[in-house]
Amino acid sequence: MDISLNGKVALITGGSRGIGLAIAKSFAESGAKVMITSRKEDALAKAKAEIGGETEFIAGNAGDTVFAKDCVQSTIERFGKIDIFVNNAATNPYAGPTLDVSEGQFDKTFQVNLRGPLFWCSQVWSQWMRENPGVMINIASVGGLRAEGSLGVYNLTKAALIHLTRQLAGELGLTRVVGIAPGLVKTDFAQMLVDNYGDSLAKRLPRKRLGEPQDIANLATFLASDAASWITGETYVIDGGAGVASGAM
Repeated sequence: MDISLNGKVALITGGSRGIGLAIAKSFAESGAKVMITSRKEDALAKAKAEIGGETEFIAGNAGDTVFAKDCVQSTIERFGKIDIFVNNAATNPYAGPTLDVSEGQFDKTFQVNLRGPLFWCSQVWSQWMRENPGVMINIASVGGLRAEGSLGVYNLTKAALIHLTRQLAGELGLTRVVGIAPGLVKTDFAQMLVDNYGDSLAKRLPRKRLGEPQDIANLATFLASDAASWITGETYVIDGGAGVASGAM
């Protein structure tokens, strides 16, 4: 099996840290040219140096549809094409009872986690993949498949993203659309969950550890490669066995 991305160009939102950074590094190591985005230019510059290879970055808000249009255009101008697009950027400004969320918190969560991915996919499709089929990968969450604690609003967006993955796969045909639903992964984004639940959850998992960003990157690299050419429309859970662990969070 050849897990190679030689000659491919990848665009990754939220690519300056955590899962996005790990995916960018794995793609670059597998031969891809990579464009990463996030809000902070200094973090992107640091990430570019860490990723190496042919990597560029553009700073902007993933929830801004004008930025999405410009970033896709700039990526095509810089690298000539987009073979792989990864919707990874996400936010979670609220944790607590679902009905207690404010309108502002709700709107921000949906703007970045669902509205953003939809319109990023739209721009990638209209500017390139309509005529040049590629791969779109949506980073969802196991929370989109179940109810859990204080993350109801965040998980609503991830459940919708899982459905969007299936919906777009049916509509876009030769362009593959796939999803990844990670469990608890040790990232800055998930630090609160790691600090409060990490040790107890890890003890109950069959693999006896939490996820690392590289675990997600390994799956993303496979799904982006030609080795996964008959896979579309599905979202793959990668949670260390939490779904089968007795009493797991």
